[in-house]
Amino acid sequence: MAERKSRSRSVSGDAFDFSLLARIFEFVRPYRKVFYISLLLTIVIALLGPLRPYLIQYTLDHHVAEGNGRGLRDMTLLLIALLLVQSLLQYFHTLLTNLLGQGVIRDMRVKLYKYILTFKLKYFDRTAIGTPVTRTISDIETISDIFSDGIIIIIGDILQLVVVIGVMFYTDVKLSLVSLTVLPLLLVATNIFKNRIKDTFQDVRTQVARMNVFLQEHITGMNIVQIFNREDVEMDKFKAINEEHKQANIRSIWYYSIFFPVVEILSATSLGLLVWWGAKDVLAGHLTLGVLIAFILYINMLFRPIRELADKFNTLQMGMVSSERIFKVLDTDDAITNEGTKSASHIKGEIEFKNVWFAYNDEDWVLRDVSFKVEAGQKVALVGATGAGKSSIINLLNRFYEINKGSITIDGMDIHEYELGSLREQIGVVLQDVFLFSDTVANNITLRNPAISRAQVVEAARKVQADKFIERMPGAYDYNVRERGGMLSVGQRQLISFIRVYVYNPTILVMDEATSSVDHESEELIQNASERLTADRTSIIIAHRLSTIQNADLIMVMDKGKIIESGTHQQLLKSQGPYKKLYEIQFGKAAG
Repeated sequence: MAERKSRSRSVSGDAFDFSLLARIFEFVRPYRKVFYISLLLTIVIALLGPLRPYLIQYTLDHHVAEGNGRGLRDMTLLLIALLLVQSLLQYFHTLLTNLLGQGVIRDMRVKLYKYILTFKLKYFDRTAIGTPVTRTISDIETISDIFSDGIIIIIGDILQLVVVIGVMFYTDVKLSLVSLTVLPLLLVATNIFKNRIKDTFQDVRTQVARMNVFLQEHITGMNIVQIFNREDVEMDKFKAINEEHKQANIRSIWYYSIFFPVVEILSATSLGLLVWWGAKDVLAGHLTLGVLIAFILYINMLFRPIRELADKFNTLQMGMVSSERIFKVLDTDDAITNEGTKSASHIKGEIEFKNVWFAYNDEDWVLRDVSFKVEAGQKVALVGATGAGKSSIINLLNRFYEINKGSITIDGMDIHEYELGSLREQIGVVLQDVFLFSDTVANNITLRNPAISRAQVVEAARKVQADKFIERMPGAYDYNVRERGGMLSVGQRQLISFIRVYVYNPTILVMDEATSSVDHESEELIQNASERLTADRTSIIIAHRLSTIQNADLIMVMDKGKIIESGTHQQLLKSQGPYKKLYEIQFGKAAG
């Protein structure tokens, strides 16, 4: 944890934040050969760059000036061959750097998503879904440019600048000093531009994340927007966010619109000084025409990479800003610890909560000193008002959240001692709000587990009496239920969740028994499915209708995070306590 925090502090989003670059280059290790070949090609291309102007100079001074047609032909063929070699090298360079970038972002995206899968639900409670979506998709995409259009290209451009300037001074010191007079001004302008554009890039990435969050949330909740006739209001909000995104991009465009004309003016000035001074020397016989022409080409070779360097630095900076955001997610201390080594495959299902305290935030306690024991094979029901802490017990048993104090054991062993995946395999969960993926009925049941056959799915559907409605649908088990199961009714989604648990055959079942929003026929099917699922396995059920839990082995009444009463249905009715009052509210006093 300490390492993560220190790493997070070290990143700044600067173009050459070496600690951040070092972390990015950890993902380059599997592609070391590709990286080294790309680097070698960069060096070769940079060294070959000044060779063409030199050959043109040599041709003009030694063949054209002397009227040597054969020599001119040979040099022309040499220049064509050089051009072909440079083009071929550039092709492989572009191909390899892009392959390197795509390989890195693929591995990084896999690592990021794998890490997000380990997060406690608390992270998702406080983080808008659009944020991790932006980090996993668009932010990572910009990191590819660090390799294809960033650091390797920058190294090549800087090396080419050094080589060109070295050749220029070797050829003619005085002419080099004259033509490079404006270079300090260009470097100052480039540095100012680089610093200003960095802030705009950070702003752009922030606005992209805001837009993703807004769209994710409002498209998901579109029915609420339409039901309450809030289309115009939400449209105004979107326009405002979109306007801020546009302004952030315009600010970056504004800096470009200033910088590029400045570079062109300085380039033209340098070329003018070169021609003015060089022409005098040529006329005076102190300089050959070939050298002057070569210097004109050298100046073009200097200013083009300098102008592009600013753009490359910004590309690199944008990648670094995105990297910083991604590593902040990877440094987030919200992953569920999985240090357990025991297998839960042979548990019997005895559950015990011992003095458990739990709060979602600070010390705003949801559970207060809760203690109870469920024997293996028992059916236990939790009842109470909304917010009493019933769902929290389910979440803690699966380690979706971690307790603050106390302990939870299964078969006498603390749940932290079990390997997390093994533990969750033995705990089946049926929630009130069933989530289905945009996939087939069969894949929503098996969750693409190859160990579960189609025959097992069909048999499970028959056992929970859901086979009839599935077989009536087009394609039956291959019917695509669309996003969140939107093509199915609430009751049908609930039945599919029962089949899902049935085929996984867990030892322990925790269930939010929700039948309040389904029709009578679906309620009967769900009730029958519930009885089949809870038979011969430890079951903890959140009860919404007391009629469904009258045969439970133990009923616990919760209020304000505490168990205030427990016993069988008949015992609790006789005790004239809170359960009796709940029962009378639902069924009337005559029923008692």
